[in-house]
Amino acid sequence: MDAVIFDCDGVLVDSEVIASRVVADMFVNHVPGLDRDAFVRDLAGVSDTEVVERCRRDFGATFPNDFLEQIEVLVDDALNRELKAIPGAAETVRNVGLPTAVASNSRRARVDRSLRRAELTDAFDDRIFCAEQVAAPKPAPDVYLLAARELAVPPDRCLVVEDSTAGVTAARAAGMTVIGFVGASHVLPGHADTVRRLGAVDVATDMPTVGRIIDRLLARDCAGAA
Repeated sequence: MDAVIFDCDGVLVDSEVIASRVVADMFVNHVPGLDRDAFVRDLAGVSDTEVVERCRRDFGATFPNDFLEQIEVLVDDALNRELKAIPGAAETVRNVGLPTAVASNSRRARVDRSLRRAELTDAFDDRIFCAEQVAAPKPAPDVYLLAARELAVPPDRCLVVEDSTAGVTAARAAGMTVIGFVGASHVLPGHADTVRRLGAVDVATDMPTVGRIIDRLLARDCAGAA
């Protein structure tokens, strides 16, 4: 492996539970009969724009013209009050020993704030890639393929740390090796099995374990190249 790419929400910062709560409340108020629990479970890691399109398609829902802007304001307010870093995230990223990057479905401004909260502002330099830079967000592979191109690393030489089904699907579609992270507070029972079925080679419940899995995969990679 020649690079490690981290998702942000639910991997570096414990933000998914906060954002999902706010977004779910907004959609439930506009989509009669929407199953709130299923909504939160199935759409973690999916961009707000994609959720709007799905609700229009599947439920015939209509939304105000500024609906996405309303969501952004409310989510940002909640994150400003409640956002916390995943314990050990900063140490794990800094100890990787390979080029690192972030690939996120969130807006760049939100990612920048999250990295400040995780004390990782300077860890990635300009190697931060967001859904607004590509044609299609996760679960499409676009943002991961963009990261690989900018890193000048073939996709099959990239290792990804992801928490969501959309993210694991995206990284695997890009041809990358994936570690599933299930240590954030939004993760439901059985999610480890889900990300394994989607193609994660291993699963970690905390950041020190992510670091150990990365070390093991890199050691195996080096042994295979010898």
